Amino acid sequence: MKAKILVIEDELPIVELLKYNLSKANYDVDYCLDGESALDKIFSSVKYDLILIDWMLPELSGIEISRRIRKNKSTKNVPLIMLTARGEEEDKLRGFESEVDDYITKPFSINELLARIKAVLKRMRPIFYNEVLTYKGISLDASSHKVSRNEIEIDLGPTEFNLLRFLMENQGKVFSRQQLLDHVWTSSPYVEPRTVDVHIRRLRKALNNGFEYDPIRTVRSAGYSLGL
Repeated sequence: MKAKILVIEDELPIVELLKYNLSKANYDVDYCLDGESALDKIFSSVKYDLILIDWMLPELSGIEISRRIRKNKSTKNVPLIMLTARGEEEDKLRGFESEVDDYITKPFSINELLARIKAVLKRMRPIFYNEVLTYKGISLDASSHKVSRNEIEIDLGPTEFNLLRFLMENQGKVFSRQQLLDHVWTSSPYVEPRTVDVHIRRLRKALNNGFEYDPIRTVRSAGYSLGL
């Protein structure tokens, strides 16, 4: 499974350099040369796992693009890395105020960029570096789309699978219904928060069939978590 990265950069030589090296590092790479076309792609049905954004772009700055991404429910959790020639502390603070996850000053080394991308993805998209997630006998294999508990295979629908995967990637963290909708139902903007309860019940029924311990915890007035 490859992480899909969007590069937003108006200098074609840099785009070609990034495309070559990111593809060589086994990433699926897309690119845009300006902000408006980038937003069209970002807010389409294409889902990106990380976005590299140049600060200085024609018509629409990287800062403005970052702000719009963070304001949109379907994209607000996508990891963002800002690429810029601006190296002053004040500029870096402005970048982080727009809620980017990392900031790299030009000129940069490809090795440093790849290391930063890997670090952000490991933190925010761990599934790409650990395709088999485990928790107390539960195993989820993202590449084969299989789930088992104590080596007994469990059949899950696509929504229950994605819900379990998200909870397993964030073990011990409590998420509200709305947060789960934002993370798991990103392509369905009109789903009601109570829909989460329905799918949690289905997930519990499938996971706990024949087992006493329920790994999914309901936190009153807060939401759900896996364990703890």
